[in-house]
Amino acid sequence: MTPFTASHVRLGASRGAKIRKGSAGLIRAPSSRGGGLHRTTRWGRHLSSKATGLRNLRQRISALFQDHEIFIRTHGNVRFLRISAVWQKRVALIVGAVLLVWAGITLAILANQLLTSGERAEVAAKQAAAAAAEARIAKYRDRVAETAADLEERQDQLDEWSDAHFGVEPAAATPDDNGAAKPEPAALETSAIDPTLPPEAQALARIEKRQEAFAARLLAAVNARAAKAEVAVAQLGLDPKSLVRNAATGRGGPFIPYRGKMGKVNALGPSFAALEGALFRMEVLERTLVAVPSGKPADVLMLSSSFGYRSDPFTGAGAMHAGIDFPGPLGTPIVAAAPGRVVFVGQKSGYGNVVEVDHGQGILTRYAHLSGFNTVVGSQVAAGQQIAKMGSTGRSTGSHLHFEVRLNGVAVNPRRFLEAKADVLEVKDDARQRVGALAASSAR
Repeated sequence: MTPFTASHVRLGASRGAKIRKGSAGLIRAPSSRGGGLHRTTRWGRHLSSKATGLRNLRQRISALFQDHEIFIRTHGNVRFLRISAVWQKRVALIVGAVLLVWAGITLAILANQLLTSGERAEVAAKQAAAAAAEARIAKYRDRVAETAADLEERQDQLDEWSDAHFGVEPAAATPDDNGAAKPEPAALETSAIDPTLPPEAQALARIEKRQEAFAARLLAAVNARAAKAEVAVAQLGLDPKSLVRNAATGRGGPFIPYRGKMGKVNALGPSFAALEGALFRMEVLERTLVAVPSGKPADVLMLSSSFGYRSDPFTGAGAMHAGIDFPGPLGTPIVAAAPGRVVFVGQKSGYGNVVEVDHGQGILTRYAHLSGFNTVVGSQVAAGQQIAKMGSTGRSTGSHLHFEVRLNGVAVNPRRFLEAKADVLEVKDDARQRVGALAASSAR
């Protein structure tokens, strides 16, 4: 028997024809069996009620699935489809099974999510911890890179100062008067390393320690040389503090913050600032010593006039003599008293033929009453190099050299320089060797 059965019926012309299938509903009356009395126990009544409930449930379910017939009319032909209750129950059973499987799968997914939520949270926590660790590592690398750049920059500055002012690294210790080595000064506390860096940065800390030790040795050597130069300059009658102060006034320019190799605004530390100041002081004092005209400008044995008050040789009146006079034969070679640059060659009123040499640090020497010139303006001359010939030009009574020393334009007594003591000349010679070596190195 198929679930769907189709029958064909031919309708007549009469519209009064009716289609009837089956008969009127069948009514079944319950029949009572055995009309006698029955004795029923409590347990029996309970079973009877359960059976009745199940039977009622089955009836209700069966009522949902009834045979259905669908009539279809096409061009006067009528056919009908019959859907049996059995097939309706099968389809309902399949749909219910599918829904049950779907519900089971859904419940399994929900249960799995609940069970794995803790694991996902743990994984997320580990990922966050890993990200934080990576961030710390990146920050640490940046700090190490910045520190390494600072150390390299400090080393470059030390090398530059060492080459510019000494040419070689100064000795680690300076011998004292008894020949014993003085203890090495302690390094100044100017750490370029962040103390919170991990132990892996100890290599950088060791480099920094070496730099600080080198800076301390360099600072000690610079201070020692500056102290000797200061004493020598003072013995020459000059004011060392005034010389350093005047040299410092000739500086300027726009303020541009110092930026390291990492592009950050920073400084190299107090020790480097102290070293820079000491180097500037040493440079000014030693170059002043080198510029001091301590060499005799003419190879003669006597002086005819000293610096200061004298009677004028023409009028006899009291007069100020701004230099000293060296008498000698006409044409006696005149040499530079110190190294410098020729800034004037020509005639000046009262002086006759004149040569002026600028020795730097505000010191200038003037050579007057000359009979001839051996140099030109702009020439660099060394100490002892001939620049002119002795004569008697200008306001002069005879062949001689008028020699002046001017400090910042003011005439000073040249004898303090020409009669310098041996210890002063020794310090000057040491300074001249250092400055001369640097000049030769720069020329190469």
